[in-house]
Amino acid sequence: MNKNNFKSFFNNSKLQSIKLDSYFEIYGSIFNEFRTKPITFVEVGIFGGGSLFMWKKYFHPKSRIIGIDLNPKSKLYEKYGFEIFIGDQEESKFWKSFYKKVGKIDILLDDGGHTDLQQTQTLISSINYIKQNGLIAIEDVHTSYLAEFGNPSKNSFINYSKKIIDLINSRYSGLKNTRFNESKISNLFKKNIYSVSFYDSIIAFRINKKKSIISKAIWNKTNKLFC
Repeated sequence: MNKNNFKSFFNNSKLQSIKLDSYFEIYGSIFNEFRTKPITFVEVGIFGGGSLFMWKKYFHPKSRIIGIDLNPKSKLYEKYGFEIFIGDQEESKFWKSFYKKVGKIDILLDDGGHTDLQQTQTLISSINYIKQNGLIAIEDVHTSYLAEFGNPSKNSFINYSKKIIDLINSRYSGLKNTRFNESKISNLFKKNIYSVSFYDSIIAFRINKKKSIISKAIWNKTNKLFC
């Protein structure tokens, strides 16, 4: 799937949507592997509903496409076969209720309110509900540099995500005596986020608990030549 075809799905959607033009190439890169089988895809912040049709066209015909929005009028999009939930992504209780009803999902794409707190809460509340090797993709992280969102700041979502790099590398067994943040949330990230990919205005978190192991050095030969 190349950029032009993905952009065609966007342009030919029945309803209105807005995306950065750089996103289409990124979508193709991070979502292509999910196209061959039915998945559960969730988008936070569905605006005019147009992106829902783009995902419906892109993913497997039997995929479950779910939208989340604050605007109650978004429920109107259910007439097109989408599942729509109304709620505040900044509230952990909303996410608990949502996942209790929906179950585990393959991909979460956050195109919601774009504040640091909203993006952080969405990440934290969703990790345990992403299927093995699934993704959490947070869009429009350029808000981490915009004054209208209270940034740039040491507490921006970009800076928050950079700290996860440290946690991923802390899985190396040789760092067992090095002090790292061992809070409940830090351990949640360390034990479940296999990798983090940074793009223009998008951060993609790969969730894979089985691969998020404590890494150890091993020898390929029993006779060690050097000591």
